[in-house]
Amino acid sequence: MAFEHVLVVGAGQMGAGVAQVVAASGRRVSLHDAAPGATERGLQAMRKSLAKLAEKGGPDPDEVLARVEPVDDLVPADLLIEAVVEDARVKEQIFRRADSVLPPAAILASNTSSIPITSLAAVTSRPDRVIGMHFFNPVPVLKLVEVIRGLETSDETAQAIAGLAVELGKTPAEARDFPGFVANRLLMPFINEAAYAVLEGVAEPEAIDTIAKLGFAHPMGPLALADLIGLDTCVAIMEVLHHGLGDPKYAPCPLLRQYVQAGRLGRKSGRGFYLY
Repeated sequence: MAFEHVLVVGAGQMGAGVAQVVAASGRRVSLHDAAPGATERGLQAMRKSLAKLAEKGGPDPDEVLARVEPVDDLVPADLLIEAVVEDARVKEQIFRRADSVLPPAAILASNTSSIPITSLAAVTSRPDRVIGMHFFNPVPVLKLVEVIRGLETSDETAQAIAGLAVELGKTPAEARDFPGFVANRLLMPFINEAAYAVLEGVAEPEAIDTIAKLGFAHPMGPLALADLIGLDTCVAIMEVLHHGLGDPKYAPCPLLRQYVQAGRLGRKSGRGFYLY
């Protein structure tokens, strides 16, 4: 499939990044977000990101942004990429509506990092054409796309999405539809244990992240990464892991819950484990 026109729903950090890489590949993008001002903020973030990439020989920002059209509602397209909050009910509502708006041949993909693809497919009339397309933040920079097949996702759909990922300059890796898939099943316990180390006074956040960076050759420590992802998103993913796998080791650290309750969500709120 050519995927000449892509509808991206959600213009936040992830959605804007997805829209950017799709538009940079030469495709037309319709960008929708129901939150007031979200699409405008997403476009501003894209322009800033593209300007930085242009300094390193990247595409012309104006040419890329010219392919992105803000839309007030869902519109017909060859592909939906949903990138809204990690809330199953919100995502299911979008998939129900997309199923009625997009043509029957269109593929419906979710950028979810933890919500079961099979449950999203079940609310549509095309479960064979529903799939997970999990990008990583920052989307324009990181090369991985986790491709998640639901119970009824067809081979044709999986091959088409893997092919698109390659055309976007990414490397697809296929995972089965289990809670957290692969990336977050590995990452979230790491972040959670780092939060416990802070809670129990084992070390300060700076020391924990320094040990991870220099000791494990990670580009970013787990607590700084949690701040980048968003502590509320981390807690939501851990709740899915905990509920879906039934293992108490996936329960969010109480300190993470407390920070979220206090509005300390990480970079997006100006404070998490660190001040921004």
